Amino acid sequence: MRDILPDVERWLGEGKAVAVATIIKTWGSSPRAVGSKMAICSDGSMAGSVSGGCVEAAVVQEALGVLKAGKPKQLHYGVSDEKAWDVGLACGGQIDLLVEPLAGLQAHAAGKVSPLEVLVQALRDERPAVRAVMLRRGDVPAVEHAVFPWDAEPAGSLPSGLWEIAGAEADRLLSGGVSGIQTHSLHGESVEMFYDLELPPPTLVIIGGVHIGIELARQAKLLGFRVIVVDPRRAFGDPARFPMADRVVTEWPGEALAAIGLTPSTAVTAVSHDPKIDDPALVSALRSPAFYIGALGSAETNRQRTQRLKEAGLSEAELSRLRAPIGLDLGGRAPAEIALAAMAEIVAARSGSPLAIRR
Repeated sequence: MRDILPDVERWLGEGKAVAVATIIKTWGSSPRAVGSKMAICSDGSMAGSVSGGCVEAAVVQEALGVLKAGKPKQLHYGVSDEKAWDVGLACGGQIDLLVEPLAGLQAHAAGKVSPLEVLVQALRDERPAVRAVMLRRGDVPAVEHAVFPWDAEPAGSLPSGLWEIAGAEADRLLSGGVSGIQTHSLHGESVEMFYDLELPPPTLVIIGGVHIGIELARQAKLLGFRVIVVDPRRAFGDPARFPMADRVVTEWPGEALAAIGLTPSTAVTAVSHDPKIDDPALVSALRSPAFYIGALGSAETNRQRTQRLKEAGLSEAELSRLRAPIGLDLGGRAPAEIALAAMAEIVAARSGSPLAIRR
């Protein structure tokens, strides 16, 4: 939603109707991921993409029909359909789309904010949010919405009993998950829900302005991360060493991380190799909702670090979140190779890849 929001707000400001098409399921070689969106204005303009160009023209026509009818519609494109060749998915990919008039998200009870307002505010504040959409109840298609922002009040309308179920699933996703369809049981009926996870741009906080930190900052920027470097030692926390970083903070990590504010879209890497710097950062990070916390060092270094963190009051559950030695085991030893291993694990953790599961 973030990438199409400027166009959506401009069209709404001009008094035009808008529909949003969202990928809710994929198979095979679909070029875009679940959750990808395209906005369609009533004048035929569009923003965003759901297939990289394969089905956009067909979706625009369907969306204009949705705007005219005022009701959402689910679409399927794939090689099993005769129209697949016409819309460009002959390569084998299949996608399910939900096309909704945005007016449904704008509706709200008297004195209440709308789900759209809550979602937009979360995006502006760079806070994660989950939009829960009821697709089907029993055999009956039905679209109802609720938006669950991280660390803020939710909004929307769902049937009695489903609100609690959806809220629990949203909490799970906000702690680390990906968009997708889930089926629940409600009063003996099967309810199909689509959970649309909206994450702000990911942030990498690098504790320690060392050589590996420089390589981490460089690679993270290439991958689209916002980069913040923290090192109270001014020789290491010199902005000239990190021209690619968005911020360089020369405060002690405990105070720095509290000011930065760690969210479910934040990764933290402790690479200073100095316990006086790394340990306070890890204590803060492991008690935060950051989706990744990694620390540099050998197995023995990590054993000693774990003991210190236990003595600092961290629980076993909190300690189990620490990824140390940092990164996937790629076998590299050079700073750039270690940074690559760390970034690979960070990307895997953010995307929900099995590669991120440590055994």
